[in-house]
Amino acid sequence: MKILHAVEFYYPFIGGAQEVVRHLSERMVKAGHDVTVATSVMENRKSNTHNGVKIVEFNISGNSVNGIKGEKKKYADYLINGDFDIIMTYAAQQWTTDVLLENIDNIKTKKVIVPCGYSALYDPSYKKYYELMPQKLEKFDASIYLSSDYRDINFAKEHGIRNTVLIPNGADENDFAEELTPERQSRLRNSYGIGGLVIMTIANYTGEKGHLELLDVYKKLPLPKATLVSAGTIKPHDGCFDEFERQAEIINLSRKHIGKRVVMIDGSNRKTVYDMLKLADIFVFLSNIEASPLVIFEAAAAGTPFVATAAGNIPEIAQWTNSGIVVKTIAMPNGRVSADKRDALIQIAKLAHNRKKRQQMGTNGRTAWKKNYTWDKLAKKYLSLYEDILSGKKIQS
Repeated sequence: MKILHAVEFYYPFIGGAQEVVRHLSERMVKAGHDVTVATSVMENRKSNTHNGVKIVEFNISGNSVNGIKGEKKKYADYLINGDFDIIMTYAAQQWTTDVLLENIDNIKTKKVIVPCGYSALYDPSYKKYYELMPQKLEKFDASIYLSSDYRDINFAKEHGIRNTVLIPNGADENDFAEELTPERQSRLRNSYGIGGLVIMTIANYTGEKGHLELLDVYKKLPLPKATLVSAGTIKPHDGCFDEFERQAEIINLSRKHIGKRVVMIDGSNRKTVYDMLKLADIFVFLSNIEASPLVIFEAAAAGTPFVATAAGNIPEIAQWTNSGIVVKTIAMPNGRVSADKRDALIQIAKLAHNRKKRQQMGTNGRTAWKKNYTWDKLAKKYLSLYEDILSGKKIQS
């Protein structure tokens, strides 16, 4: 097959959507298919191929609601005239999908969309965008949803869209095949000054991933010795980075919080991030908005139990993996959520003091991941769907 995957950002950019498309694309190349990714220009991209995947850049930004700037016509022509068997566009509300939606009647290639959550569904400025969405969705050969019960698939159900398929997210079997050796554990602890119980969170400091809420909870945890490890993009003056760094330093220097330490590591160093995740006793994710966060699957793959808000389909992943606790979560405007910090404190403290439960939950998660949520298995599901579409099979839920 000649496959085009379209996503706003791609390698070397690190983020959830980019990692999903990268894992799928690279495995499809290994399976013998010709895969191209259409994406934004990145100054630090050194090559137009990566692990066999061809990368075609467009100097475009924005979306249909806020305005699309740059090579819009060039990209539209590429979609209309490109020699592909199938096009998959990942995530609505950004230019790679929105330009496709605007030109969908002229694109004769078979088409698949992964809406990826509709984060702006409740935003009044997107009212017209979502009024038109049902008729656009009907023109795709299939729409892939990451959850059986979230705003994007529920939107499809409410509007009678039948071309829906559930394929969840997952974690990389290459990154999590081996458990952490005692020697590596010791080196990590010594190198980063990690002591006591290890709590970890992984997310860029956007201000919507619960970093500051987690610090509030962490300071109150009744633990004599603990380390909070936070992995994210090291980008001063962006989002909540500066405030998190400031509060972390206060904790590290304060007599009031003696025995507690906060360690910030570079999220782009994936080997270190995943080793830290394997080392951690508890993964905590108090995010305000998600679709189907990869970090929850990665915690399961690492054998690390998680405590998280009910953002996105985290409650569903907790059920699938039997490896997580969902804290009481407060609904906020525009579909966002906020952790009940008192309940988060209670749940993390209870799990911190119950080693046997942590170990059982970790085992549950790793077992479920191996069985159902490796990218190798998930890429095969995508390919099977593509093959069904090309064979003329009508996709109906």
